[in-house]
Parts: sequence; C-alpha cells; structure tokens
Amino acid sequence: MPAPGEETARSAPSSGSSENSDILDMKDEEGWEDAEPDEEETQFISLLDDEVFMDIHAMLNHCKQKYKFDFLEIRQRLALDFYGSVKLVNFIRSQVHSGNKVSQNISQEDFDDEKYLKPVLEDDALLFSLDDLPDVMEDEQRPNGKEASIDSGELVSRVSELEGELRRIQLQFDNYRASVSETLDDRWNEKGMPGTSGAVRIEKEEERDDDSHYFSSYSYNDIHETMLKDSVRTDAYRDFIYNHKLLFAGKTILDVGCGTGILSMFCAKAGAARIIAVDNSGIIDKARENIFNNGFADKITCLRGKIEEVTLPVDKVDIIVSEWMGYCLLYEAMLDSVIWARDKYLKPDGLMVPSHMNMWVAPVADPDYISDHIAFWRDVYGFDMKAMQAGIHEDAQVLNMPAATVCADPFPFLQLSLHTTTVKDLSFKQKWEGKLKSDIDALDGFIIWFDSFFMPSRDDLVPQNAKAEEWAKTGKIGIAFTTGPGGRETHWKQGVMLIDNTKVAPIGRKEGEHLAGEVEYAVPEDNSRALTVGMKWQFDGNQEVSQSWKMR
Repeated sequence: MPAPGEETARSAPSSGSSENSDILDMKDEEGWEDAEPDEEETQFISLLDDEVFMDIHAMLNHCKQKYKFDFLEIRQRLALDFYGSVKLVNFIRSQVHSGNKVSQNISQEDFDDEKYLKPVLEDDALLFSLDDLPDVMEDEQRPNGKEASIDSGELVSRVSELEGELRRIQLQFDNYRASVSETLDDRWNEKGMPGTSGAVRIEKEEERDDDSHYFSSYSYNDIHETMLKDSVRTDAYRDFIYNHKLLFAGKTILDVGCGTGILSMFCAKAGAARIIAVDNSGIIDKARENIFNNGFADKITCLRGKIEEVTLPVDKVDIIVSEWMGYCLLYEAMLDSVIWARDKYLKPDGLMVPSHMNMWVAPVADPDYISDHIAFWRDVYGFDMKAMQAGIHEDAQVLNMPAATVCADPFPFLQLSLHTTTVKDLSFKQKWEGKLKSDIDALDGFIIWFDSFFMPSRDDLVPQNAKAEEWAKTGKIGIAFTTGPGGRETHWKQGVMLIDNTKVAPIGRKEGEHLAGEVEYAVPEDNSRALTVGMKWQFDGNQEVSQSWKMR
C-alpha cells in the first residue's frame, strides 16, 4: 500500500522591509502568472540510444558529445528543409532500430526515399520540434569552401548549445519566482496581512487531491517490480492472452492503467492490430521506451492522462484489458475508471479482460498473531506499552493468512461481472453466514479476498460460488486465480479486519456454532481512493456486534 505523501518544509523569508518590497515588485513583471511550470513536459528520446531528455537541444548535445554525431551539422551541410529534416530523423531512427551504426558522413541519397516521411517512433517529439532548431543558412549566407562549411556547422551547434543554456536559466528563474511567491504566501498566512497586528490569521486550506498521490505512487519502479514479480497475477494475463490469440488477432485493444506496458505488449505479441495504452502516472514514459525497445512502437500508442480526459485515436475498441484490482478488490477505486472506459469505448460485443470477480469473506482465529502483534505491547521487557496499540484495530491489515486460521467455510458474498457492473454496485451491504469448523478460544477477525476469472466470451457465466483454485482442475474454460489463503500468495494477500477484543474479554466458541453477518463497503467522504469496510456479526442467541475498519 503506498505510503502517504510527505509535506515539504518551507523556510520563511527574512523580515527586512526592503526585501519584501523587492519581492512584491516582482509580481508586476510580465509572465508572473505563468511562474508555475507546466505539469506535463515534452520528452525527447535520443536519436542513438534510449536516453530521454526534457529539451531538444540537450538531446542533440548528448548525441554530439557521447557519439560524436552532430545532427545540426548534417542538417546544415545538406541544407535540408523541413521535410528533408523529417526524413533524416526517421532514417537515423530506422538504422538504430535495425542495429546499424549511423555515420556522420550521411548523404542525402541515403534517405531520399519517401518512406522516411513515415515516423519510426510513435509521437516522436523531435519531429514536432524541428521548427525550434536554428534556421539552415542559405548558400549566399554561407562562406565558401569546405573549411568554412565546417565552421558554419560548428557555429550552428554552438548557437544551439547557447539556446539550450538560456532555456535552462529561464526555467530556473521561473522556478525561483514560483518559490518566492509560495514562500511569501505562507508568510502572510502565518503572520497576517501587512499593516495588521498579526492577530488576524488568514487560513488557506488546500483542497485535497486524492488523485495526485494515487497516480504519483505508481511513478516509481518498486511497485511495478512487485506486481510483475507476482507470477500468479502476471501469468494469468499472459496465459489468457496467448491461449486465446484468435480473440486478439487483428483487434483494437484499450489498456487502462498500462503501467510498464506489459499487458499491451502481450496483446501485440498475440497479434492485435492496434493497442492504446493509457496511464496518468509518470511510468507512461518508461512504458513508451519499453514498447519502442521491444519493437512494438508501430502497434502500441501511449497516452498520458486520465482515461476520462484523454482523447483516444479511435471511436470504439474490441477488448479492454486492465489490471485494476486493489486490496480487498476495490481499494483505490480504479474500477470506476474502467467502467467509464467500458461504457464509452467498448463495442457492444466487446470483451472485458478479466471478466468476473468473486468476493469472499471468512472469520479467522489466529492466537499466534494476536500474541505476537497485539498482546506483545502489554509486556515489552517488563514495560506496558499499550499506547502502541492505538489504532491497531481501526485500520484494515494486508496480510497473507495461513489457511488453518480460517475457522468457518468461506462465504461468497458478491460477484462483479465486468460487462454489466455499474459504479453504484461498488458501494454495498451484503449478507453472509457460516458455521465454525472447530473449537476456538476467540473470534479474532475476518478476512476478505477475491477470485479473478478470464472468460473468452461475454456470454460465459461464472457461478458466484466458483472457487478459482478449483477452476482449472475441473476442466473449465478460461483462466482463473485466487488471492485467498487457499492459493499461492499474491501481492494482494488478504484484507484482514481484526476485532477489538481489548475492551471486553472474548468468549470461546464450539465447533458447529452458527454465525451470520453483513459486510459493507463504503467510500469515505474525505478520500475518494480509500475504502471503509464495515462488519456486523452475531452468533445464534447472542447480541449483534459491529465494527468498521479503514483502508487508506
């Protein structure tokens, strides 16, 4: 589960009046309102390797310094116009993609073919930025002689370097102005408006942005490494796609929340004609590189943004593939976006991958865990540290529970069919029941998990009580996996809701005792990506008990 973001401490400026005056004067400068840099910046993939740069000049200088390859000199020497420059770029990329070395002594005949007008790299930022490069000097502007031609090329390169340096300085200055503005606002909020006694405090409450932290948590490698190494998860997607290549051959696929691009590449390898991979986190840039490096740039289009906000290059798709599942299935609320994409883009006869989810609940008794992690705090080297227990029963845990701790038969409390489920279905109250399989000293809590099913037709049915761990053994079609204690461990593990037995001593229970209850899923008002799990339960002849847990 991603850790909450940390706030960056800010230093207040000194209280000198002259400094405040200078800072205030800066607000009158043209462009002050544009001090904040754009949220999304153009990225340039190197002509000769996989390095990515935020500036076209930095990328070209990288090629010149590391490989002695001067793109600007070649462009100037051959006096290329815009279309000639486009051909040159695509010729270079095609040669590199084929593993051929590119020489500085390129001639115009090498890339004269019209086929080099077609981009090699999807959404190649370099092609869209050729107009930002220094103009090619006409013959009458250029000195005569070979030596002079070389000098002019070096001059163009030097101008490019200086322009790049100027842009970096401008960006640093813009960031400085934004920082000064932010710091000044903080100071005013702490001490009140100038001219007052300071008794009046201006409260500035920023609206919580649940999405920002959610998407930023998926920008780093570690979470993707964890998911990719979850072979239960990744193998299921791969096996379904590869085992049903006829479903994917020639089709248009939408990958919602593509991450590293692994599912899109599975689809491409299975013969899909076109895949649109969408993700709103920074990982999309690495996905684009992964796709290019594996030779799928002609099939897979990467788009950064929320699926609800990006514009797809197609009206409809044949298949939507997505790994949207969170802890307890619905934590992080990604399914809402997948449903939105389904309703807008999926053809009437289109397929959702995966197609069904069965959700399970079971009571657990685990005295060893309670002793090691709860009662432990009551005697730590002879000291009572019960203060450390605060909140331990308020938050849902994510643990892999031993199957032996499940003290009653699991109950399938809900099925979601991805072809028909609506967003309203994701907040619910569902009944469940069970009988104890053995005597227990105490009921310690409940666990929740889900089973995923991948069916080759939208008409295929999955029983609500179908267990994924038994699916393949019984010769059923499709692919299925479980995140429950009866299967191999996954990164989802199980959601564990511990009962607060610290206030009232728990009662031992006997094998065969019947208990029934109700599980509730709700989204808290203060965090749309979080989840609140409520539970009511009652043994026959006993009072009903209730408790809720937060997953955040």
